[in-house]
Amino acid sequence: MLGLFNTFQEWKANKYEEKIAKMESKGICPDCYGKGINSLALNEFYVTNVFDCPGCNGSGLFSDWSENNR
Repeated sequence: MLGLFNTFQEWKANKYEEKIAKMESKGICPDCYGKGINSLALNEFYVTNVFDCPGCNGSGLFSDWSENNR
């Protein structure tokens, strides 16, 4: 059972790395797909602007995302 779990975790990590590489080649934020907004922030009242993507601070750029995720 542990082998199956490890295989799943490796697959998940590989898919994430593929997504990051694809978004980097396009120059867009992997969290919001370049839109700059977070459509899932419906109940986050503690954030000043609930619609800005927290990954890129609303810019939609991969460069801003990578600076925030170092």
